[in-house]
Amino acid sequence: MSDITDQYGTRRVNELYRRGTLDDDPPDFPASYDELRAAAHEAMSPEGLAYVHGGAGSDETFERGQDFSAWRIVPRMLRGVESRDLSTTVLGQEFPVPIALTPLGIQSLLHEGAEGATAAATADVGVPMVLSSLSSTPMEAVADALGSTPRWFQFYWSSDERIARSFLTRAENAGYDAIVVTVDAPILGWRERLIERGYYPFLEGDGVANYFSDPAFRDRLDAPPEEDTEAAVEEFLDIFGDASLTWDDLSFIREHTDLPIVVKGILDPQDAELAVEHGVDAIGVSTHGGRQVDGSITAIEALPEIAEAVGDDVDITFDSGVRRAADAYKAIALGADLVMLGRPYAYGLAAGGADGVRTVLQNFLAEFDLTMGLSGREAVTDIGRDAVRHESTLVPTVDRSSRP
Repeated sequence: MSDITDQYGTRRVNELYRRGTLDDDPPDFPASYDELRAAAHEAMSPEGLAYVHGGAGSDETFERGQDFSAWRIVPRMLRGVESRDLSTTVLGQEFPVPIALTPLGIQSLLHEGAEGATAAATADVGVPMVLSSLSSTPMEAVADALGSTPRWFQFYWSSDERIARSFLTRAENAGYDAIVVTVDAPILGWRERLIERGYYPFLEGDGVANYFSDPAFRDRLDAPPEEDTEAAVEEFLDIFGDASLTWDDLSFIREHTDLPIVVKGILDPQDAELAVEHGVDAIGVSTHGGRQVDGSITAIEALPEIAEAVGDDVDITFDSGVRRAADAYKAIALGADLVMLGRPYAYGLAAGGADGVRTVLQNFLAEFDLTMGLSGREAVTDIGRDAVRHESTLVPTVDRSSRP
């Protein structure tokens, strides 16, 4: 595991400069998100690109969700930031950094190494990972690859209770530290890139490794998936998701696991309060990367009200639209305890497998550390609401051009 300690950003920058200047060894992957995305798009198959790029409908939520510019960082000076602490505590567990990987399904569409490559990179750097139910690799194998790295399991709620119970049991037995219940996808959103291609990866047996390896799922089949993949896929489509669920159904998860529960996909303060009332341990503010409701409020727009509504009752995770370290800094200032990366690491995986993910994480953490230090914050716990200001509170610039 990398040594993520004080001055991490400074050491990373110096390393890159020395390698490039003295050893004629420039970085293998772009530091710019836009250039990394371009490299990943070039490396991806048309199907992989259609799956990971863009969002629901017209992409309005997807595009607006990346704009954090209404919130401005307020740097403070001469505050003794030589030694900086990136650690944080979430769900009572100490994390070395306030950054984690958000669940991303079907990573085999991006790189042949799939979730195994991502897990190897996160284990090297020490960044927590959330594994999707819809992974290309069984949850047990990913847990083994992660070693001692903190890991959560994202739970898509099957309409078959036996399978739902089995997933919870398997995740707990495999050493996952929390269950992330994704509640914003009881049905799939209108995703035009996939629809235009007529492409649905699950129909080809991609992203269903956790189901095909699950004993309760296999009990439903007349023949094992290895012998009749088409029938197994149809069975998966029949039992995946349950749009009938309500808040009261969260008791089912609490009854069948002792792990902390994170409800991911909250955008309204009333839902945040309902989650607290129903005993969840953390709330995930998220738009599912803009992939579900076109035209919805964005995650960064929703975060301040939700943080105010729940106070210190539960921890808050945040994802959707995070592209640069400044985005993560702003989200933490507005109340997030843990910020999750999505497309940046997806593009790192597509561009270069484990090496690509590792580089993305190292660079992101370095930029975050430098942003924190240059803003006068010695530790993540120092990044409070006073660290940012909304543009509406700033004195408007006087237009002198119209004066006589």
